[in-house]
Amino acid sequence: MTEAAVPRRTIGDTDVFALTVGIVVGAGIFRTPAMVAGFAPDAATMIAAWVAGGLLSIVGALCYAEMAAAWPHMGGDYHFLGRAYGERLAFLYAWARLAVIQTGSLALLAFIVGDYLQVIVPLGPAGPAIWAGIAVLAVSAVNWLGIRWGAAAQRWLTLAEVGGLVAIIVAGFMVAPAGAAPAPASDGGAIGLMMVFVLLAYGGWSEAVYVSAEMKAPPRRIAPIMAGALALVTLLYVLMNLAALHALGFAGLASSEAVAAEVMRRALGDGGAAAISAAVAVAALTSANATAITGGRTAAALGRRFNALRWLGRWDMRRDTPGNALLAQGAVALALVVAGAFARDGFQLAVEYTAPVFWFFLLLVGVALFVLRQRFPEVERPFRAPLYPVLPAVFCATTAYLLWSSLAYTGWGAFAGVAVLGAGAVLLLFLKPDEEPCP
Repeated sequence: MTEAAVPRRTIGDTDVFALTVGIVVGAGIFRTPAMVAGFAPDAATMIAAWVAGGLLSIVGALCYAEMAAAWPHMGGDYHFLGRAYGERLAFLYAWARLAVIQTGSLALLAFIVGDYLQVIVPLGPAGPAIWAGIAVLAVSAVNWLGIRWGAAAQRWLTLAEVGGLVAIIVAGFMVAPAGAAPAPASDGGAIGLMMVFVLLAYGGWSEAVYVSAEMKAPPRRIAPIMAGALALVTLLYVLMNLAALHALGFAGLASSEAVAAEVMRRALGDGGAAAISAAVAVAALTSANATAITGGRTAAALGRRFNALRWLGRWDMRRDTPGNALLAQGAVALALVVAGAFARDGFQLAVEYTAPVFWFFLLLVGVALFVLRQRFPEVERPFRAPLYPVLPAVFCATTAYLLWSSLAYTGWGAFAGVAVLGAGAVLLLFLKPDEEPCP
């Protein structure tokens, strides 16, 4: 394990595709359809919202792909922000990834795993937190063993995750169609909030850029891989909602507290509840594994730019993995799981803690595309975002709205996330980046 070692190109197209699909199709799709239907004026608008969410995500992926193709780097967003705004702002982002965004997401996903595994194998009152801790330890250990282990786990977990979603879709179309029922009352002004929940279910697609420096394929290949993965996710999400509409009806879908569980119960009886618990746990574990893979790489990139943190930047050439960074990330995520265990709702706390900081930096990365075009016009770009500047502007506008929504609708957990970000700004007063410019 050395500081000078750099990642090798060991990750194939299938692995990047599986990582993108796996991190997007998390547990959100099992929770959000009812919320979206509750804010939609009718079924057609609801389905249109899911299609629009997929298209907006693809727009964002194409913007990211331009930067990843021009500057493939294990730091991903951190590297783009450093080039666009300087190392100090980039440090705040990497700090936020390690202390808030990635570790918070890992804890959030671990709580979902814990909640559903507790249904299958109860471990007492503290069972969900115990299962969540086990999940964090498991994904951290698998990826510490090496990228081959992590990528193999991601392929199989993604296959199981998609298989579970397909099973729910098939079950929804197999049951007798629901009878007509009065549509729930909906305020047309809630369309924006409906899109917040839709885009929450599509979140995570940007993580693919963190393995851009390890792809075997040429840098330009990341664009079709990300777009293709999101096209598949969009198809699955639309089919999932159509199947739920068929089985439950629009009013039943909007009023359901557990859409997938209700669909499986109608198709398979009470045995469907255990099946859906396993499917949700696998989906969350799939996203958690992908989160661990990409988060460790940001921390390693940070360690290479600041001497005081160089232990984070050590890359294990034998296992092709940032071992120390993965250990640090796992430790912070475990601490958040422990904190969540004492909260009234660990899942909600993790969402509030993570969301505002995440959307703030995603907006800065979107703006960075414009900055980098102006600052480095001579840099070769194997892929360019189409319809520039229209599509990047759409992406930035969407992200700005989600940032505002995350601040408007979250609670005290959001203040904790912002406070930790502020602690990073204080820490930056005592740290100096290396003199070498960002490569």
